[in-house]
Amino acid sequence: MSETKKLPTREELTTDLTWDLSLIFSSDEDWESTYEELAEETKQANSFQGTLGNGGVALLSALEFITNLYRKLEKIYVYASMKNDQDTANAKYQSFNSKAEGLWARVSEATSWYNPELLSLSDETLNEYFATTPALELYRHDIEKVTNKRAHILSAEQEALLAGAGEIFGAPGNTFAVLNNADLKFPIVKDENGENVQLSHGVYGQLLESTNREVRKSAFEGIYGVYDQFQHTLASTLSTNVKVHNYQAKVHHYTSARAAALAENDVPESVYDTLIEEVNAHLPLLHRYVALRKRLLGLKELHSYDLYTPIVGEAPIKFTYEEAKSKTLTGLAPLGKEYLSHVQEAFDSRWIDVVENQGKRSGAYSGGAYDTAPYILLNWHDSLDQLYTLVHEMGHSMHSYFTRTTQPFVYGDYSIFLAEIASTTNENILTEYLLETETDLAVRAFVLNHYLDGFKGTVFRQTQFAEFEHFIHTTDASGTPLTADLLNNYYGDLNARYYGEALEKDAQIALEWSRIPHFYYNYYVFQYSTGFAAASALSAKVVHGNEKDLEDYLSYLKAGNSDYPIEVMKKAGVDMTQAGYLKEAFKVFEQRLNEFEEIVEKLDK
Repeated sequence: MSETKKLPTREELTTDLTWDLSLIFSSDEDWESTYEELAEETKQANSFQGTLGNGGVALLSALEFITNLYRKLEKIYVYASMKNDQDTANAKYQSFNSKAEGLWARVSEATSWYNPELLSLSDETLNEYFATTPALELYRHDIEKVTNKRAHILSAEQEALLAGAGEIFGAPGNTFAVLNNADLKFPIVKDENGENVQLSHGVYGQLLESTNREVRKSAFEGIYGVYDQFQHTLASTLSTNVKVHNYQAKVHHYTSARAAALAENDVPESVYDTLIEEVNAHLPLLHRYVALRKRLLGLKELHSYDLYTPIVGEAPIKFTYEEAKSKTLTGLAPLGKEYLSHVQEAFDSRWIDVVENQGKRSGAYSGGAYDTAPYILLNWHDSLDQLYTLVHEMGHSMHSYFTRTTQPFVYGDYSIFLAEIASTTNENILTEYLLETETDLAVRAFVLNHYLDGFKGTVFRQTQFAEFEHFIHTTDASGTPLTADLLNNYYGDLNARYYGEALEKDAQIALEWSRIPHFYYNYYVFQYSTGFAAASALSAKVVHGNEKDLEDYLSYLKAGNSDYPIEVMKKAGVDMTQAGYLKEAFKVFEQRLNEFEEIVEKLDK
């Protein structure tokens, strides 16, 4: 019997492949003492309550106190959450993470009086404060974002009650995360070499890309066999989470959870509707691509586990992590020397946690706080896909770096709506670079296949998720229980509509909703789709435009929350309130699909 491959423990990793969190706190003891200090400082927040009507200086004092409170809280939370993410089975850091979440809830509760009290001041009074207290000008846009929501802010007492229940409201998502990342035990399956491997989230994604169909099928059936056992529990956690979103929206006088969620980023709901309309109008392109996949793979039946393997077979190129670092610097050259210097800094200063280990959070992300490095979590394996993941997360981290080093803390973050644009622009620039430099038809076909799969997985798939997310919220709001059967039936039909007749209706794929963490994020996923489409426009400007185009793009990276997201994008040259940017993205998809079809025909001869 062959020996089962196991992931390394955290302690077995070499230091150079791990992030350096000592840049945030020098030790766990340092974190604990800072935690205690902030817990005490939080108690002072109520001393500012009732003072905002005492003039501009009083308002400024309260603002500065609250701002500094959250600035310190961010560091505490980020350290604890990233320590937990590097090994979710570590009880110590589970405790740290829980304590940080609890402190966040207490700070939210202690400062929950601020918005209602600010809204008790008339616009005339606030204008007088700005005139007499020049230092308040820094906070004008921040204050305006609050006063714009006068109709949706409750009394101080009511907001305090809601803030105090923050941990309770977050319980469904936390329960799912622990179950999904730590407690679910997946079976052992065979890899391409016939060796036993422990199935995990990261391994599953890797095996689905295998050119060995039995490996793909085994991984697919193995992972969904586990989710099938827990579908009713997972329907309960998701349903409860949706109820939280709908309840929060209702008590804050929004017409729906979607209206409330999009209002946080001042994004019109029409942006969401336009996305779904345009994607549905272009589903024939996806159907054509899926049918091509079936034909090129030579399959009588195309199953869900066949959607991620490269159509052109084994990758003619793949990259080790060291090679990927070099390719990242070369491929992103159009972004300029300043940008590249900070990418190099990320590599040199251990901002990146590279490989998968036992208990590590699945997937990849860019994290950090205003006063920390913009860290990156990866679960690396040598492939072209992982190069794209690195470039994607580097886009997030450079967005964070430029924002935080340009804006004051109050504007030193950016909305989720803007976040996916920077990351996907990087992906598009890399694709342009590879298509410009690679002349081998097999390599070009593979890169085009990767792009088409990326578009499928981002614009089409995430919009499919967005449709499902809107369905579960509106269904719950109508009083219909979100049972596992209802979720399975809707998701299965939705998946069939998106992928068309060429794809078999696998029973397991109806369970896909049960393993998607983003459904707990409250109308998050649509922004992957809008971000990808907007990035198509921006990457074209960066690669093929002039210095002004690059300057406008860097200005977007530096804008943070200093303006409304839609306005930030307009200044960068993309109006996301119109359908034009989506139509242009579909044109690129169709052009590259045409080129891909031409190349594979040549390769077949």
